[in-house]
Amino acid sequence: MSVTLRTDLGCTEAVIADDGTLNLFYQAAGILNKDLRIKFLNKEDEFDSINWDFRFKGSTLTLHYNIYNGISVFPTKTRDAVNRENEAAVELARILAGKLVTNRNVA
Repeated sequence: MSVTLRTDLGCTEAVIADDGTLNLFYQAAGILNKDLRIKFLNKEDEFDSINWDFRFKGSTLTLHYNIYNGISVFPTKTRDAVNRENEAAVELARILAGKLVTNRNVA
């Protein structure tokens, strides 16, 4: 699973799976919570979109799911994000993508 980078939001959005399912989103959230010991600060669930905020390496990021655009990670501040936050989003997305591939191969 490779990570695709987009800047449509005004920050770096690291797309983990552009065809990601809701099940894959929950697997990614589980990896963040269990493997990386990340606690979610805010959870916003809507009909076609989910945004869960958390802290990683001093940056506040969002794990995002959308039925049309898949699963991604981006700085919560979007347009006001600094370079460190953009880099943290990309780093974490690559970690998640690697772990999701490993989990798929094991299952």
